[in-house]
Amino acid sequence: MPMLRKENPLPLEQLGSPNRRHMLAGGAAALTAASLAGFTRSAMAQAVASTAPAPKPLPAYVSWKKPEAMIVHSANTLETKRSAFGTGIITPTDRLYIRNNLPAPDASIVADSDAWEIVVEGVKNPRSFKVKDLKALDLETVATVLQCSGNGRGLFPNKPSGTPWQVGAAGCVVWSGVRVRTLVEMLGGVGNGLKFMTGTGGEKLPEGVDPRSVMVERSVPVMAMEDALLAWEMNGEPMPLAHGGPLRLIVPGYAGVNNIKYIKRLAFTAEQSDAAIQTTGYRISPPGQKGDPSQPSVWEMGPKSWINYPAPETGAVPSGMVQIQGVAFGGMTGVKSVEVSVDGGKTWKRARLVGPDLGKYAWRQFVLPVKLEPGNYTIACAVTDARGKRQPEGRLENTGGYNNNSWRDHALAITVV
Repeated sequence: MPMLRKENPLPLEQLGSPNRRHMLAGGAAALTAASLAGFTRSAMAQAVASTAPAPKPLPAYVSWKKPEAMIVHSANTLETKRSAFGTGIITPTDRLYIRNNLPAPDASIVADSDAWEIVVEGVKNPRSFKVKDLKALDLETVATVLQCSGNGRGLFPNKPSGTPWQVGAAGCVVWSGVRVRTLVEMLGGVGNGLKFMTGTGGEKLPEGVDPRSVMVERSVPVMAMEDALLAWEMNGEPMPLAHGGPLRLIVPGYAGVNNIKYIKRLAFTAEQSDAAIQTTGYRISPPGQKGDPSQPSVWEMGPKSWINYPAPETGAVPSGMVQIQGVAFGGMTGVKSVEVSVDGGKTWKRARLVGPDLGKYAWRQFVLPVKLEPGNYTIACAVTDARGKRQPEGRLENTGGYNNNSWRDHALAITVV
């Protein structure tokens, strides 16, 4: 784990809400007490800003995001910095991570979002709908954790191939749209013997290759439709192109890849999709083995938590009272409790859950005030979900680096001065 060496609290532009600024004001006093009286918070922020590397430029289709909040891995993979999550439950859209398996379609598709069309199959009365038709049928809003299945891949010691995400390939998002079950009921119900809900994305496929080898089409168990949405709005605004607008399938509790962007087909099927992204991709394969249909698919998320403050980019921590903050979620169920350790998991203290509970699919923020003397610490956190399942200590080893919810992997080494 990287050691934190810069003696500095969070830069002012990253402090987020007034509550966060008020809370961290105590850190400035502790900093003064730590023989750094000649520095003000502003001066320290400027000192770090002068030595920190400039953020990479953002790809054109997400130029509206905050560059200082993002880690640019590639044009299709942007990660949220820990310090950019802030202290609100909902992740601001301009700070939410990006993960696209194919380049985003042309922006013209969101110019008239209501005209986007989807076909629903595998029901008694299949038919197509435009978004404007869906808006007349139903409205539901749900908060969910959206998380790339590779979030935490960069913490695997064997460094699996793929984007080396730390914790920032995730966010808590509010979605609005039509309930899939409402749509299915209106169309006469799911056909007999159909065990899967399959979504097909509307990305433009490259020419000269087998479409099944690159298309984004995922199948999940049919029971997932109970809480699923066809969403046209996120965080109170029309769904942006970068996040799947005009219409996205939202499958609460399931890993991000199952939440199909630009959805153009929703089908209930007897078998899982034969697209490569389903048959061999996103499978929990033993280390060194390629994915195949006999292996578990990346579907439901498990309980997970991590610490957002202190964070690696915040530098060394002033001694005294420190407000350890983070987020926790249960995956398919709510959060019961969160524990925090400052000695690498030898002893634990129960943290306080912060803010309103937005439902079992949303994450909860937590805080634990601790008094830390100068020295080196390993801080960790572990969530217990509403069913009593605790976040595991170890990771599930697999070729793709998927589903890492190990509390030990997510522990942070910090220096207190």
